Amino acid sequence: MTSSASRPPRRDAVDNRAALLVAARVVFSRDPEASLDAVAAEAGLTRRSVYGHFANRDELQREVVGLGSRRIADALEAITHPDPVVRLALIGAGIWREVEAFRMMALTALRGSLRSSTTAGLAPARARVLEAVNQAVASGAVRDDIPVERLARLVEDAALAVLEESTRSELSVRDGHRLVMLNVLGVLGLGWRDAGALIDSHAELAWKELS
Repeated sequence: MTSSASRPPRRDAVDNRAALLVAARVVFSRDPEASLDAVAAEAGLTRRSVYGHFANRDELQREVVGLGSRRIADALEAITHPDPVVRLALIGAGIWREVEAFRMMALTALRGSLRSSTTAGLAPARARVLEAVNQAVASGAVRDDIPVERLARLVEDAALAVLEESTRSELSVRDGHRLVMLNVLGVLGLGWRDAGALIDSHAELAWKELS
């Protein structure tokens, strides 16, 4: 006889947890301070159902942030290009692609009270940024007057600055895509004309609608 401790969770429990995570991502993106009642309502469940899976609101937010961080890291893992400068532009655009639909929640996760919960999940992505910056500096294509580790952090901040701007004013997904790349390339030392020319000369940097 199988003990209750070794049984897998019931299908409805698994589905409810998944529904709560999807609902939380949507609700917290609209309002990072939203209540558990709002999350439960979005998921079509009761507040009691939330507590069946998460001890409190903070635990639910940390779970959503952790999943989002891993999603970003997975998306950036697929980005490759022999030119490290183009690769860094693609990484900036990739970050934007993953977070723009959930701008408020993403900004809270990356720069707010949940930042410490985000760090571990983004470690692989940050390693890729640092690797590309190292290669770009070594090639002589970008500035070398700033320590590489600091320059890599500034590249990350350049991408996040566009996310922050998008929460203050109207910024389309397409315009944000280009602005992120311009900002990243500017931090690397390219002038705005050179940055724009580089973007326009590489088809892989053009905005593509998701199918």
